[in-house]
Amino acid sequence: MLRILVTAFILLLPLAAHAQTEQQTLVDRATLTVQEMLGDSDANDARNLMRRSKGVLVCPRIFKAGFIFGGQGGGCVMSGRNTGGWSMPAFYGLGSGSVGLQIGIQDAQIIFIILTDKGLQALLDSQFKIGADASVAVASIGAGISGSTTAALDADIVAYSTARGLFAGVSIEGSLISTRSDWNQVYYGRPMAAQQLVISHDGSNPGAEPLREMLARFSGG
Repeated sequence: MLRILVTAFILLLPLAAHAQTEQQTLVDRATLTVQEMLGDSDANDARNLMRRSKGVLVCPRIFKAGFIFGGQGGGCVMSGRNTGGWSMPAFYGLGSGSVGLQIGIQDAQIIFIILTDKGLQALLDSQFKIGADASVAVASIGAGISGSTTAALDADIVAYSTARGLFAGVSIEGSLISTRSDWNQVYYGRPMAAQQLVISHDGSNPGAEPLREMLARFSGG
């Protein structure tokens, strides 16, 4: 019996390693997205918002394709901020679907800058649909648009985005943002709710340190 258990454990090790590799890749891509987007010379408005942020949700690759029926989706990570700095990331997914006369393909990067406790709590819920909750204001700004902080003064969350592809701009209205507790468990080695990571600053994985340092660089700590 012991031999069977040991054999099963050894067989499961590659699966766990693969899952962590997949998640670490998302964290690494999120780090590069923060560096590229907030380090851009046209990102002054976004950097100013970061200095008063409560947290961020970084989506390094939201892929959209459509021919009559369209949809978009991708993985994201969320980190919360308090006086001690930035938290370990919690894993999320963003997805949406649409029907209409459309054709094209798009690859977008989005950073959701969370400015209020209301906005933070909305994203901490298991699912949040952009535009469905009228009490949570979400503003969208594109890279290179100056003076955009004026439009974001009363927003709870500001979505700062860049995109490549045939679709014009980035549409996030109606997108569903959902927690991925199973990814948290694999990455941290035990069950971890988004609330524990983002608010309580629990959890530890050295692979996320570059992301925390990059966020601190663009938020003043």
